[in-house]
Amino acid sequence: MQKPSRPEPLSPEVKAEVDSILEAIIYLYTESRRITKEVARRASLTGPQLTVVKILEQIGDLSLSELSERIRAQNSTVTGIIDRMEREGLVDRLRSTEDRRVVLISLTKKGETLAREVSVEPMEMLRTALDELSTKEQRDLLSILTKLAKRVQMMVHEGRKET
Repeated sequence: MQKPSRPEPLSPEVKAEVDSILEAIIYLYTESRRITKEVARRASLTGPQLTVVKILEQIGDLSLSELSERIRAQNSTVTGIIDRMEREGLVDRLRSTEDRRVVLISLTKKGETLAREVSVEPMEMLRTALDELSTKEQRDLLSILTKLAKRVQMMVHEGRKET
C-alpha cells in the first residue's frame, strides 16, 4: 500500500493561523471537559455519566448504539457507563415495544431529578456562544467543522489499517 505524500510545509504566516485555530479548538475542548468534570463531581457523577444524563433529559430514551454515537464512544464503553448508572438507580434498560431486539436506555425518576438539578452544562454554554454568530457564520462553521471531522475520521481509519 502506497503512503500518501506529505503536504508541503506551511509558510510561517499560515502556520501561525493554523496554530491559532488549533489552540481555539483545544481551548474549547479543554474548557468543556473541565466544566463537565466539575459539574459532574458536584453531582457525584463522572463526566460521561453527566453527559448521558443530559442527553437523555433532552432527547428521551435512546438505544445503546444511538447513545454511543451521540457521545462518540464505543458501545462497550457506554455499556460500562450504563451498568454503573443502572446500579446507582439513574437509568433503566427497557425493551423497545417496536423491536424486541432493541434495548432503550431511560432515565429513572432519580435520574430525571438529577438532570433537572444540574443546570450548568458545557453544551448549553457553547450553544449560547454560538448564538452570537450570524446564521451564515453558524452554517459556515458547521460546514468547515464537518469537513475537518470527516478528514480526521479518514486519517484515523487509514492509520488503523496500517497497524
